[in-house]
Amino acid sequence: MAYLLRRALFYLLAAAAAVVLNFLLPRLMPGDPATAMFASFKDHLSPSDIDAMREAYGLSGGSLWSQFTEYLGHLFQGDLGTSLSQFPTPVTSVIGDGLGWSVLLGTTVVVLGFAIGAGLGTLSAWRQGSRFDSVVPPLTMLVGAFPYFFLALVAVYLLSVKWPLLPLGQAYGLDADPGWNVWFAGSVAQHLILPAGTVVLVSIGGWLLTMRNTMIGVLDEDYLTMAHAKGLTQRRVMGAYAARNAILPTVTTLGMAIGAVFSGQLLTEVVFSYPGVGHQLYQAVTTHDYPLMQALFLIITLSLMLVNLLVDAVYVLLDPRVRSGAAA
Repeated sequence: MAYLLRRALFYLLAAAAAVVLNFLLPRLMPGDPATAMFASFKDHLSPSDIDAMREAYGLSGGSLWSQFTEYLGHLFQGDLGTSLSQFPTPVTSVIGDGLGWSVLLGTTVVVLGFAIGAGLGTLSAWRQGSRFDSVVPPLTMLVGAFPYFFLALVAVYLLSVKWPLLPLGQAYGLDADPGWNVWFAGSVAQHLILPAGTVVLVSIGGWLLTMRNTMIGVLDEDYLTMAHAKGLTQRRVMGAYAARNAILPTVTTLGMAIGAVFSGQLLTEVVFSYPGVGHQLYQAVTTHDYPLMQALFLIITLSLMLVNLLVDAVYVLLDPRVRSGAAA
């Protein structure tokens, strides 16, 4: 418990620093929303309108410190402000529209990538030196070495343009009626195949290599020799003994991947026009939407910290050596 309390205090201090940086970074960027809008509507607005727009956005008066104290006050009240690019929609409503899609996409990617990669890594280590071990790991690492945007664009061209097998863009079809029905669920699943499949394809190699390396280190342990001597089947020894102990080091990687779910798959969502928080973050940066940027950065940072704290707790529960080191 003392170990977890120390870790919680560390993350609490890190969260405070993140709040300060979250406030400062957007304001250190060149330009502001009024200037960006003036550039977009230069034929319809006069230069004198910039000051009026800044006044309307609350960017014209007050020192940086007064803006920060006001920001903290609203933050502790759960008020994340009003989106400037989608005025007058509250930031919470904007994020709420995209967070569910990012969680769906990210969870699908993490579960499939981890399951397929860990499974292939286990088989590769168990059959070390076989043809499977000689072909599959290098092939998955080769695919993962390609720039993601290149593979995504190739997938779009082949599967959506040249051969229109899968839909491109958005989270569901325009003809689908949103709701809890089979037709809508099928449309969502169909639109999920391309963005999720491309990310899983490039992530399998990392999961496979991590699991294979840790699995090889476990195969020489005495308890596996004992399991073989007891007459247990090869499948049970591999799954219940070797893989179960080898999977522990991947908990950290899995925790980081789960934390990244809340940040959205930025490049994926932009390429496939998937309406998640990653796509919202891209739009917020390009439109200088300070409140939306701050809220997204804060959610991403705090979610990663929370997941890391949970991973620390899981390590303490799963590995007695961590408990012994923490007690010492």
